[in-house]
Amino acid sequence: MTQPTRILLLGAGRSASSLIQYLLRHAAAERWFLTVADAMPAHLAPVLAAHSQYARAVPFEARNATRLHELVGEADIVISMLPAALHLAVAQACLALGRHLATASYVSPELRALHANATAASLVFLMECGLDPGLDHMSAMQIINELKEKGARITGFRSYCGGLVAPESEGSNPWRYKFTWNPRNVVLAGHGGPAHYLEGGQEKYLPYEELFGRAERLAVPGHGHFEGYANRDSLAYREAYGLAEVETMLRGTLRRPGYCPAWQVLVTLGLTDDTTPLGNPATLPWQMLVAQCLGENMAADNVASHLAERLNLDPYGPELDRLAWLGLFTKRQVGLSNATKAQLLEHLLADKWQLGPHDYDQVVMQHQIDYELEGQSRRRTSSLVVTGTDATHTAMAQTVGLPLGMAVRRLARGEIKARGVVIPTLAELYQPILAELAADYGLAFQDYDEPSAG
Repeated sequence: MTQPTRILLLGAGRSASSLIQYLLRHAAAERWFLTVADAMPAHLAPVLAAHSQYARAVPFEARNATRLHELVGEADIVISMLPAALHLAVAQACLALGRHLATASYVSPELRALHANATAASLVFLMECGLDPGLDHMSAMQIINELKEKGARITGFRSYCGGLVAPESEGSNPWRYKFTWNPRNVVLAGHGGPAHYLEGGQEKYLPYEELFGRAERLAVPGHGHFEGYANRDSLAYREAYGLAEVETMLRGTLRRPGYCPAWQVLVTLGLTDDTTPLGNPATLPWQMLVAQCLGENMAADNVASHLAERLNLDPYGPELDRLAWLGLFTKRQVGLSNATKAQLLEHLLADKWQLGPHDYDQVVMQHQIDYELEGQSRRRTSSLVVTGTDATHTAMAQTVGLPLGMAVRRLARGEIKARGVVIPTLAELYQPILAELAADYGLAFQDYDEPSAG
Protein backbone atom coordinates (compact mmCIF):
# COMPACT_ATOMS: atom_id res chain seq x y z
CA MET A 1 0.00 0.00 0.00
CA THR A 2 1.32 3.44 -0.91
CA GLN A 3 2.22 5.87 1.81
CA PRO A 4 -0.21 8.76 2.50
CA THR A 5 0.54 12.18 1.06
CA ARG A 6 1.90 14.31 3.89
CA ILE A 7 0.49 17.83 3.93
CA LEU A 8 1.92 20.52 6.19
CA LEU A 9 -0.13 23.63 6.95
CA LEU A 10 1.88 26.47 8.44
CA GLY A 11 -0.36 28.91 10.31
CA ALA A 12 -3.92 28.36 11.54
CA GLY A 13 -5.21 31.90 11.93
CA ARG A 14 -8.54 33.53 11.14
CA SER A 15 -8.59 32.69 7.43
CA ALA A 16 -7.57 29.04 7.85
CA SER A 17 -10.77 27.58 9.37
CA SER A 18 -12.46 26.58 6.11
CA LEU A 19 -9.17 25.34 4.65
CA ILE A 20 -8.60 23.02 7.62
CA GLN A 21 -12.21 21.81 7.45
CA TYR A 22 -11.82 21.05 3.75
CA LEU A 23 -8.55 19.15 4.20
CA LEU A 24 -10.02 17.07 7.03
CA ARG A 25 -13.15 16.34 5.01
CA HIS A 26 -11.12 14.75 2.22
CA ALA A 27 -8.15 13.36 4.16
CA ALA A 28 -9.41 9.79 4.47
CA ALA A 29 -10.57 9.38 0.87
CA GLU A 30 -7.49 11.10 -0.59
CA ARG A 31 -5.06 9.34 1.76
CA TRP A 32 -3.58 12.47 3.30
CA PHE A 33 -1.93 13.00 6.65
CA LEU A 34 -2.25 16.61 7.76
CA THR A 35 0.09 18.40 10.14
CA VAL A 36 -1.09 21.82 11.28
CA ALA A 37 1.78 23.89 12.71
CA ASP A 38 0.79 27.00 14.65
CA ALA A 39 2.21 29.23 17.36
CA MET A 40 -0.70 28.31 19.66
CA PRO A 41 -2.05 24.94 18.49
CA ALA A 42 -4.25 24.31 21.56
CA HIS A 43 -7.28 25.89 19.86
CA LEU A 44 -7.09 23.18 17.18
CA ALA A 45 -7.66 20.28 19.60
CA PRO A 46 -11.49 20.30 19.31
CA VAL A 47 -11.26 20.55 15.52
CA LEU A 48 -8.82 17.67 15.12
CA ALA A 49 -10.16 15.43 17.90
CA ALA A 50 -12.21 13.23 15.60
CA HIS A 51 -9.47 13.00 12.98
CA SER A 52 -6.43 11.86 14.98
CA GLN A 53 -5.69 8.99 12.59
CA TYR A 54 -4.88 11.44 9.79
CA ALA A 55 -4.24 14.81 11.42
CA ARG A 56 -2.20 16.38 14.19
CA ALA A 57 -1.33 19.84 15.52
CA VAL A 58 2.18 20.85 16.53
CA PRO A 59 3.69 24.02 18.00
CA PHE A 60 5.67 26.17 15.60
CA GLU A 61 7.36 29.55 15.90
CA ALA A 62 7.41 31.04 12.41
CA ARG A 63 10.93 32.45 12.65
CA ASN A 64 12.52 29.24 13.92
CA ALA A 65 14.46 28.21 10.81
CA THR A 66 15.59 24.88 12.24
CA ARG A 67 12.05 23.83 13.12
CA LEU A 68 10.79 25.07 9.74
CA HIS A 69 13.24 22.86 7.85
CA GLU A 70 12.40 19.93 10.09
CA LEU A 71 8.67 20.22 9.41
CA VAL A 72 9.07 20.88 5.68
CA GLY A 73 11.35 17.85 5.42
CA GLU A 74 8.59 15.66 6.85
CA ALA A 75 6.01 16.83 4.28
CA ASP A 76 5.26 16.30 0.59
CA ILE A 77 3.20 19.47 0.14
CA VAL A 78 3.52 22.64 2.22
CA ILE A 79 0.69 25.16 2.56
CA SER A 80 1.72 28.51 4.02
CA MET A 81 -0.92 30.66 5.70
CA LEU A 82 1.77 32.66 7.46
CA PRO A 83 2.13 36.43 6.93
CA ALA A 84 3.28 37.18 3.40
CA ALA A 85 6.70 38.43 4.57
CA LEU A 86 7.52 34.89 5.76
CA HIS A 87 6.70 33.07 2.52
CA LEU A 88 10.19 33.51 1.05
CA ALA A 89 11.83 31.55 3.89
CA VAL A 90 9.21 28.81 3.48
CA ALA A 91 9.75 28.71 -0.29
CA GLN A 92 13.52 28.51 0.12
CA ALA A 93 13.10 25.59 2.52
CA CYS A 94 10.76 23.87 0.05
CA LEU A 95 13.27 24.38 -2.75
CA ALA A 96 16.15 23.05 -0.66
CA LEU A 97 14.17 19.97 0.41
CA GLY A 98 12.27 19.32 -2.81
CA ARG A 99 8.73 20.02 -1.58
CA HIS A 100 5.73 21.54 -3.35
CA LEU A 101 4.34 24.81 -1.95
CA ALA A 102 0.90 26.45 -2.02
CA THR A 103 -0.18 29.85 -0.69
CA ALA A 104 -2.97 32.40 -1.10
CA SER A 105 -0.58 35.36 -1.26
CA TYR A 106 0.76 37.51 -4.08
CA VAL A 107 3.89 36.48 -5.95
CA SER A 108 6.61 38.81 -4.71
CA PRO A 109 9.63 39.60 -6.93
CA GLU A 110 11.76 37.47 -4.60
CA LEU A 111 9.46 34.48 -5.02
CA ARG A 112 9.21 35.04 -8.75
CA ALA A 113 13.01 34.77 -8.87
CA LEU A 114 12.72 31.15 -7.67
CA HIS A 115 10.73 30.12 -10.75
CA ALA A 116 13.61 28.72 -12.78
CA ASN A 117 15.05 26.70 -9.88
CA ALA A 118 11.64 25.37 -8.90
CA THR A 119 10.96 24.37 -12.52
CA ALA A 120 14.32 22.62 -12.77
CA ALA A 121 13.48 20.69 -9.59
CA SER A 122 10.04 19.77 -11.02
CA LEU A 123 8.33 21.56 -8.14
CA VAL A 124 5.06 23.49 -8.09
CA PHE A 125 5.02 26.75 -6.15
CA LEU A 126 1.31 27.51 -6.41
CA MET A 127 0.68 31.14 -5.47
CA GLU A 128 -2.25 33.57 -5.48
CA CYS A 129 -4.79 30.80 -4.95
CA GLY A 130 -7.17 32.32 -2.40
CA LEU A 131 -9.82 35.01 -2.90
CA ASP A 132 -8.08 38.12 -4.20
CA PRO A 133 -5.68 37.05 -5.51
CA GLY A 134 -7.13 33.68 -6.50
CA LEU A 135 -10.82 33.45 -7.26
CA ASP A 136 -10.50 36.70 -9.21
CA HIS A 137 -7.96 35.07 -11.54
CA MET A 138 -9.99 31.89 -11.96
CA SER A 139 -13.35 33.49 -12.67
CA ALA A 140 -11.85 36.15 -14.94
CA MET A 141 -9.93 33.62 -17.01
CA GLN A 142 -12.99 31.42 -17.43
CA ILE A 143 -14.93 34.35 -18.93
CA ILE A 144 -12.02 35.70 -20.99
CA ASN A 145 -11.30 32.33 -22.57
CA GLU A 146 -15.00 31.66 -23.20
CA LEU A 147 -15.38 35.00 -25.00
CA LYS A 148 -12.19 34.53 -27.01
CA GLU A 149 -13.36 31.08 -28.14
CA LYS A 150 -16.46 32.78 -29.58
CA GLY A 151 -14.22 35.18 -31.50
CA ALA A 152 -14.65 38.20 -29.21
CA ARG A 153 -12.05 40.93 -28.81
CA ILE A 154 -11.65 42.00 -25.18
CA THR A 155 -11.46 45.81 -24.97
CA GLY A 156 -11.85 46.50 -21.25
CA PHE A 157 -11.36 44.67 -17.97
CA ARG A 158 -12.26 45.91 -14.50
CA SER A 159 -12.24 43.69 -11.43
CA TYR A 160 -13.15 44.65 -7.87
CA CYS A 161 -13.24 42.74 -4.60
CA GLY A 162 -14.02 43.67 -1.01
CA GLY A 163 -14.08 41.95 2.36
CA LEU A 164 -17.02 43.68 4.03
CA VAL A 165 -19.61 43.19 6.74
CA ALA A 166 -23.09 41.92 5.88
CA PRO A 167 -25.74 44.69 5.88
CA GLU A 168 -27.60 43.14 8.83
CA SER A 169 -24.41 43.35 10.91
CA GLU A 170 -23.56 46.99 10.19
CA GLY A 171 -25.59 48.29 13.12
CA SER A 172 -25.24 52.04 13.60
CA ASN A 173 -21.72 52.10 12.12
CA PRO A 174 -21.83 54.87 9.45
CA TRP A 175 -18.71 53.46 7.76
CA ARG A 176 -20.63 50.21 7.10
CA TYR A 177 -17.35 48.38 7.64
CA LYS A 178 -15.77 46.08 10.22
CA PHE A 179 -12.50 44.16 10.19
CA THR A 180 -12.82 40.73 8.59
CA TRP A 181 -9.06 40.26 8.07
CA ASN A 182 -5.76 41.78 9.15
CA PRO A 183 -6.51 45.32 10.50
CA ARG A 184 -3.00 46.55 9.77
CA ASN A 185 -3.37 45.68 6.09
CA VAL A 186 -6.60 47.69 5.95
CA VAL A 187 -5.02 50.76 7.57
CA LEU A 188 -2.01 50.63 5.25
CA ALA A 189 -3.95 49.72 2.08
CA GLY A 190 -2.57 51.53 -0.94
CA HIS A 191 0.85 52.32 0.55
CA GLY A 192 2.71 50.07 -1.90
CA GLY A 193 3.25 52.83 -4.46
CA PRO A 194 0.96 54.60 -6.92
CA ALA A 195 -1.93 52.66 -8.42
CA HIS A 196 -1.02 51.83 -12.01
CA TYR A 197 -3.78 51.03 -14.48
CA LEU A 198 -4.95 51.55 -18.04
CA GLU A 199 -7.97 53.67 -19.00
CA GLY A 200 -9.03 54.10 -22.62
CA GLY A 201 -5.56 53.21 -23.86
CA GLN A 202 -3.82 55.68 -21.52
CA GLU A 203 -1.62 54.56 -18.66
CA LYS A 204 -2.64 56.14 -15.36
CA TYR A 205 -0.66 56.58 -12.16
CA LEU A 206 -2.69 57.52 -9.12
CA PRO A 207 -0.62 58.52 -6.07
CA TYR A 208 -1.61 57.24 -2.66
CA GLU A 209 -2.46 60.76 -1.50
CA GLU A 210 -5.33 60.89 -4.06
CA LEU A 211 -6.33 57.22 -4.18
CA PHE A 212 -9.47 57.22 -2.05
CA GLY A 213 -10.70 60.51 -3.41
CA ARG A 214 -10.93 59.02 -6.92
CA ALA A 215 -13.11 56.00 -6.14
CA GLU A 216 -15.64 54.89 -8.75
CA ARG A 217 -19.24 53.89 -8.07
CA LEU A 218 -20.62 50.56 -9.28
CA ALA A 219 -23.72 48.44 -8.74
CA VAL A 220 -23.90 44.76 -7.80
CA PRO A 221 -27.28 43.35 -8.85
CA GLY A 222 -29.41 42.57 -5.82
CA HIS A 223 -26.92 44.07 -3.39
CA GLY A 224 -26.89 47.79 -4.09
CA HIS A 225 -24.07 50.21 -4.82
CA PHE A 226 -20.41 50.17 -3.84
CA GLU A 227 -17.27 52.27 -4.21
CA GLY A 228 -14.16 50.88 -5.86
CA TYR A 229 -10.64 52.26 -5.64
CA ALA A 230 -7.67 51.13 -7.73
CA ASN A 231 -5.03 48.95 -6.12
CA ARG A 232 -1.48 47.85 -6.86
CA ASP A 233 -0.23 47.42 -10.41
CA SER A 234 -3.20 46.33 -12.51
CA LEU A 235 -1.06 46.09 -15.64
CA ALA A 236 1.04 43.30 -14.13
CA TYR A 237 -1.79 40.92 -15.08
CA ARG A 238 -2.20 41.88 -18.75
CA GLU A 239 0.16 39.14 -19.88
CA ALA A 240 -1.12 36.56 -17.39
CA TYR A 241 -4.70 37.15 -18.57
CA GLY A 242 -3.76 37.25 -22.26
CA LEU A 243 -4.95 40.85 -22.54
CA ALA A 244 -1.87 42.51 -24.05
CA GLU A 245 -4.01 44.65 -26.39
CA VAL A 246 -6.76 45.60 -23.94
CA GLU A 247 -7.59 49.31 -23.75
CA THR A 248 -8.78 49.44 -20.12
CA MET A 249 -7.35 47.34 -17.29
CA LEU A 250 -8.08 48.04 -13.64
CA ARG A 251 -8.15 45.94 -10.48
CA GLY A 252 -9.59 47.50 -7.35
CA THR A 253 -11.00 47.15 -3.85
CA LEU A 254 -14.66 47.54 -2.88
CA ARG A 255 -16.16 49.49 0.01
CA ARG A 256 -19.69 50.66 0.84
CA PRO A 257 -20.70 54.15 -0.37
CA GLY A 258 -19.23 56.94 1.73
CA TYR A 259 -16.24 54.99 3.05
CA CYS A 260 -13.69 56.25 0.54
CA PRO A 261 -14.32 60.03 0.89
CA ALA A 262 -14.09 59.73 4.68
CA TRP A 263 -10.94 57.58 4.49
CA GLN A 264 -9.43 60.17 2.14
CA VAL A 265 -9.71 62.68 4.99
CA LEU A 266 -7.72 60.32 7.25
CA VAL A 267 -5.06 60.02 4.53
CA THR A 268 -4.90 63.79 4.07
CA LEU A 269 -4.47 64.25 7.82
CA GLY A 270 -1.55 61.81 7.73
CA LEU A 271 -3.24 59.36 10.10
CA THR A 272 -2.24 56.39 7.93
CA ASP A 273 1.46 57.32 8.10
CA ASP A 274 3.45 54.44 9.59
CA THR A 275 6.95 55.86 9.23
CA THR A 276 7.82 57.73 12.44
CA PRO A 277 6.89 57.13 16.09
CA LEU A 278 5.49 60.31 17.60
CA GLY A 279 7.00 60.05 21.08
CA ASN A 280 3.49 60.62 22.39
CA PRO A 281 2.04 59.58 25.77
CA ALA A 282 -0.74 57.00 25.74
CA THR A 283 -2.95 59.61 27.40
CA LEU A 284 -2.85 61.98 24.41
CA PRO A 285 -6.47 62.87 23.50
CA TRP A 286 -7.54 62.15 19.94
CA GLN A 287 -8.71 65.73 19.45
CA MET A 288 -5.20 66.95 20.30
CA LEU A 289 -3.64 64.51 17.84
CA VAL A 290 -5.94 65.75 15.08
CA ALA A 291 -5.04 69.34 15.99
CA GLN A 292 -1.35 68.42 15.68
CA CYS A 293 -2.03 66.86 12.28
CA LEU A 294 -3.56 70.14 11.13
CA GLY A 295 -0.40 71.92 12.30
CA GLU A 296 -2.17 74.77 14.01
CA ASN A 297 -2.33 76.12 17.53
CA MET A 298 -6.01 75.86 18.28
CA ALA A 299 -8.44 74.98 20.98
CA ALA A 300 -8.94 71.24 20.74
CA ASP A 301 -12.68 71.69 21.21
CA ASN A 302 -12.83 73.41 17.81
CA VAL A 303 -10.80 70.86 15.90
CA ALA A 304 -13.77 69.55 13.86
CA SER A 305 -14.68 72.99 12.51
CA HIS A 306 -11.03 73.77 11.76
CA LEU A 307 -10.71 70.47 9.88
CA ALA A 308 -13.84 71.18 7.83
CA GLU A 309 -12.57 74.66 6.95
CA ARG A 310 -9.06 73.48 6.09
CA LEU A 311 -10.25 70.65 3.80
CA ASN A 312 -13.29 72.49 2.45
CA LEU A 313 -15.72 69.96 3.91
CA ASP A 314 -19.32 70.43 4.97
CA PRO A 315 -19.10 70.69 8.81
CA TYR A 316 -22.41 68.82 8.97
CA GLY A 317 -21.63 66.44 6.10
CA PRO A 318 -21.12 62.66 6.03
CA GLU A 319 -17.31 62.76 6.16
CA LEU A 320 -17.28 64.69 9.44
CA ASP A 321 -20.05 62.45 10.79
CA ARG A 322 -17.96 59.35 10.16
CA LEU A 323 -14.86 60.86 11.77
CA ALA A 324 -16.89 62.05 14.76
CA TRP A 325 -18.32 58.55 15.19
CA LEU A 326 -14.77 57.22 15.51
CA GLY A 327 -14.12 59.68 18.33
CA LEU A 328 -11.48 61.77 16.58
CA PHE A 329 -12.84 65.02 17.99
CA THR A 330 -13.15 63.83 21.61
CA LYS A 331 -10.93 63.51 24.68
CA ARG A 332 -10.68 59.76 24.15
CA GLN A 333 -7.07 58.75 24.80
CA VAL A 334 -5.06 57.23 21.94
CA GLY A 335 -4.06 54.33 24.21
CA LEU A 336 -0.53 53.68 22.89
CA SER A 337 2.71 55.51 23.70
CA ASN A 338 5.42 56.40 21.20
CA ALA A 339 3.45 55.00 18.28
CA THR A 340 3.10 55.96 14.63
CA LYS A 341 -0.10 57.64 13.53
CA ALA A 342 -1.08 54.48 11.63
CA GLN A 343 -0.60 52.38 14.76
CA LEU A 344 -2.80 54.76 16.75
CA LEU A 345 -5.49 54.67 14.06
CA GLU A 346 -5.35 50.86 13.94
CA HIS A 347 -5.69 50.72 17.74
CA LEU A 348 -8.77 52.92 17.58
CA LEU A 349 -10.37 51.06 14.67
CA ALA A 350 -9.72 47.65 16.24
CA ASP A 351 -12.22 48.70 18.89
CA LYS A 352 -14.69 50.59 16.70
CA TRP A 353 -14.68 48.11 13.80
CA GLN A 354 -14.51 44.84 15.72
CA LEU A 355 -16.47 41.97 14.19
CA GLY A 356 -18.77 40.77 16.97
CA PRO A 357 -19.51 37.09 17.75
CA HIS A 358 -22.95 37.39 16.16
CA ASP A 359 -21.87 39.45 13.16
CA TYR A 360 -21.65 38.12 9.63
CA ASP A 361 -19.01 39.19 7.16
CA GLN A 362 -19.54 39.39 3.42
CA VAL A 363 -17.27 39.06 0.39
CA VAL A 364 -18.24 40.88 -2.79
CA MET A 365 -16.43 40.46 -6.12
CA GLN A 366 -17.32 41.80 -9.54
CA HIS A 367 -15.75 41.69 -13.01
CA GLN A 368 -16.78 44.05 -15.79
CA ILE A 369 -15.47 42.79 -19.12
CA ASP A 370 -16.08 44.86 -22.26
CA TYR A 371 -15.80 43.10 -25.60
CA GLU A 372 -16.60 43.35 -29.28
CA LEU A 373 -18.28 40.46 -31.07
CA GLU A 374 -19.80 40.41 -34.54
CA GLY A 375 -19.68 44.18 -34.79
CA GLN A 376 -21.38 44.79 -31.46
CA SER A 377 -19.94 46.26 -28.26
CA ARG A 378 -21.08 44.44 -25.13
CA ARG A 379 -20.26 44.12 -21.45
CA ARG A 380 -20.21 40.95 -19.35
CA THR A 381 -20.76 41.63 -15.66
CA SER A 382 -19.96 38.76 -13.31
CA SER A 383 -20.65 39.07 -9.57
CA LEU A 384 -20.09 36.90 -6.50
CA VAL A 385 -21.53 37.66 -3.06
CA VAL A 386 -20.78 35.33 -0.14
CA THR A 387 -22.03 35.85 3.42
CA GLY A 388 -20.30 34.18 6.36
CA THR A 389 -21.89 31.49 8.52
CA ASP A 390 -20.59 32.89 11.82
CA ALA A 391 -17.58 34.70 13.29
CA THR A 392 -15.38 31.61 12.76
CA HIS A 393 -16.62 30.28 9.43
CA THR A 394 -16.51 33.64 7.74
CA ALA A 395 -17.03 34.43 4.09
CA MET A 396 -13.38 35.47 4.02
CA ALA A 397 -12.26 32.11 5.41
CA GLN A 398 -14.41 30.26 2.88
CA THR A 399 -13.33 32.20 -0.17
CA VAL A 400 -9.65 32.15 0.77
CA GLY A 401 -9.43 28.63 2.17
CA LEU A 402 -11.65 26.58 -0.12
CA PRO A 403 -9.95 27.48 -3.44
CA LEU A 404 -6.57 26.87 -1.83
CA GLY A 405 -7.64 23.49 -0.45
CA MET A 406 -9.09 22.47 -3.81
CA ALA A 407 -5.88 23.46 -5.58
CA VAL A 408 -3.84 21.40 -3.12
CA ARG A 409 -6.15 18.45 -3.78
CA ARG A 410 -5.34 18.67 -7.50
CA LEU A 411 -1.65 19.06 -6.73
CA ALA A 412 -1.64 15.98 -4.49
CA ARG A 413 -3.36 13.98 -7.25
CA GLY A 414 -0.70 14.97 -9.77
CA GLU A 415 -3.22 16.85 -11.92
CA ILE A 416 -1.18 20.06 -12.21
CA LYS A 417 1.22 19.73 -15.12
CA ALA A 418 2.81 23.18 -14.91
CA ARG A 419 5.99 23.60 -12.89
CA GLY A 420 7.72 26.49 -11.16
CA VAL A 421 5.84 29.50 -9.80
CA VAL A 422 2.22 29.07 -10.92
CA ILE A 423 -0.93 31.16 -10.46
CA PRO A 424 -4.43 29.75 -11.17
CA THR A 425 -4.94 31.23 -14.63
CA LEU A 426 -4.64 27.74 -16.12
CA ALA A 427 -7.76 25.81 -17.15
CA GLU A 428 -6.45 22.69 -15.39
CA LEU A 429 -6.87 24.63 -12.14
CA TYR A 430 -9.75 27.06 -12.57
CA GLN A 431 -12.20 24.73 -14.31
CA PRO A 432 -12.40 22.02 -11.62
CA ILE A 433 -12.12 24.49 -8.72
CA LEU A 434 -14.93 26.76 -9.94
CA ALA A 435 -17.08 23.70 -10.67
CA GLU A 436 -16.49 22.25 -7.18
CA LEU A 437 -17.17 25.57 -5.47
CA ALA A 438 -20.50 25.87 -7.27
CA ALA A 439 -21.62 22.25 -6.93
CA ASP A 440 -20.53 21.51 -3.35
CA TYR A 441 -20.65 24.95 -1.68
CA GLY A 442 -23.06 27.01 -3.74
CA LEU A 443 -20.37 29.61 -4.44
CA ALA A 444 -21.13 30.61 -8.02
CA PHE A 445 -20.79 33.83 -9.97
CA GLN A 446 -23.90 35.44 -11.43
CA ASP A 447 -23.33 36.70 -14.97
CA TYR A 448 -25.26 38.91 -17.34
CA ASP A 449 -24.52 40.51 -20.69
CA GLU A 450 -25.73 43.87 -21.95
CA PRO A 451 -24.99 46.23 -24.83
CA SER A 452 -22.16 48.64 -24.15
CA ALA A 453 -21.52 52.15 -25.41
CA GLY A 454 -18.17 50.87 -26.67
